[in-house]
Amino acid sequence: MRRNLLALIALLGLTGMTAAMAAEPTTKAKYVVAFAQDTMANDWRAAQVRDLKDALAGHPDVEFVFSDAKGDTARQVQDIENFAARGVDVLITSPRDAELMREPIARVHRRGIPVILLSRRVNGEEFTHFVTADNRAIARQAAQYLAKRLNGKGRILMLQHIPSTTPGQLRTEGFLDELKKYPGLKVVAIKQADSQRALAIQKVEEALAEKLAFDAIYAQSDSMAMGAILALKMAGRDPQQIPITGIDYIGEARTAIRNGELAASFTYPTFGREGAEAALTLLRGGKPAAREVVVKSIAVSRDNVERIAPIF
Repeated sequence: MRRNLLALIALLGLTGMTAAMAAEPTTKAKYVVAFAQDTMANDWRAAQVRDLKDALAGHPDVEFVFSDAKGDTARQVQDIENFAARGVDVLITSPRDAELMREPIARVHRRGIPVILLSRRVNGEEFTHFVTADNRAIARQAAQYLAKRLNGKGRILMLQHIPSTTPGQLRTEGFLDELKKYPGLKVVAIKQADSQRALAIQKVEEALAEKLAFDAIYAQSDSMAMGAILALKMAGRDPQQIPITGIDYIGEARTAIRNGELAASFTYPTFGREGAEAALTLLRGGKPAAREVVVKSIAVSRDNVERIAPIF
């Protein structure tokens, strides 16, 4: 499957336009900043596009365009190639596959088009700027939090983000590494839910149907955490009795923490503002102060939920 996808990506040309890019603007701005988004079906990813758009809205000489790959790696690569063929001034993307998208992104970079990566990295160095949070550190904090809540003993169900992305990889590796310090804790299952609420519901329902015993849930995004809470409620289980941690800290997570249904979340901004600032710096002939920027993450629980505003 992965080999076939790689072959498809290698065959993609520079022709064709996605539906999101089909209509040309009626007026031509001086600069074009393009964002090749992975999917708009996820609320965090939709907010990321919105934050970029809002941050660039005050600059009339900049046109912002984006595409929606609908969760398909090959389609995201094609969107990137189409934007490059169009001759955009800055390309922004959040690669769905760190390895398969390494070379397509490198080709754009070699053409002299600055490439800004948000949240997700590629397995290579051919890009201009990268903004993220420390996913490994967040995962370690989540493990420490659950270890404390479970008094160092228990079974954890992991709902995994897209494993081909660097956040998915680091949020898994960091958690499992930290868990080695707690021999009484173990991950009883890793279920891939791709940060999709509906898929998380399905995976938790699947775990319950399998009679999988678990004492806590580590969800690698708030969307999955919200799905897990819904699935538990539908099964007649009280989520207040099962510590659940998420990542992102969206508005729904704040409400769930207040209600005692979500134990904790970790802020993970969309990096839209930071990406827009970097794009504007590049368009004006400058360079971002640092090639890679790590934005601080904050652990949020009942202790500080009223003091920390959600990311959206």
